[in-house]
Amino acid sequence: MLLLGVLAAPLTAAQTGSVEAGQAKSMICGSCHGVDGNSVTPEWPSLAGQHASYIVKQLEAYRAGEREDVGMQQYTSMLSEQDMYDIAAYYSAQMPRPNGADPELVSLGEDIYRGGLPDRSIPACIACHGPRGLGNPLAAYPRVSAQHATYTLNTLRAYSAGERRSDGEPQTMRNVAELLQENEMRAVASYVQGLY
Repeated sequence: MLLLGVLAAPLTAAQTGSVEAGQAKSMICGSCHGVDGNSVTPEWPSLAGQHASYIVKQLEAYRAGEREDVGMQQYTSMLSEQDMYDIAAYYSAQMPRPNGADPELVSLGEDIYRGGLPDRSIPACIACHGPRGLGNPLAAYPRVSAQHATYTLNTLRAYSAGERRSDGEPQTMRNVAELLQENEMRAVASYVQGLY
């Protein structure tokens, strides 16, 4: 359910990046997202293990102004298409570090993630992000497992408020997040942080 991206085709052979080149090009990224893609600041996303096609799509969204962040927009304006593929290849090849979930939120978070809230027409997160939170690269649904709960919660809030619009049509994440209550967002965010 979290961080759903605009549908995009997986990268083709001509669009693949170099892990080695990406490591060198990602030096500036490491100050926020961690040298190995595991961010140490919970407000910033960890990119380790994320699908390369999703990373590229989000970099493109920042560059086009579809996602708003002054630092990211400035940085992406300097990247070539190949730079994006290389950086994405590097981060997707890294291993995410497991994080724990808040034991008090696990039950509610798991219920919503695995079964949704049918009485309020809220679908299960598992439908797009899979049973282990690994997402679906063919549909450009991102990996959410081991993502910081703070980042995920902030993302859900931004989708709910309509401030983040990178989910494209049919606005699945905005529609779902709008229906979630604050405690439910917190529970799901904590649950996916503990998925590994």
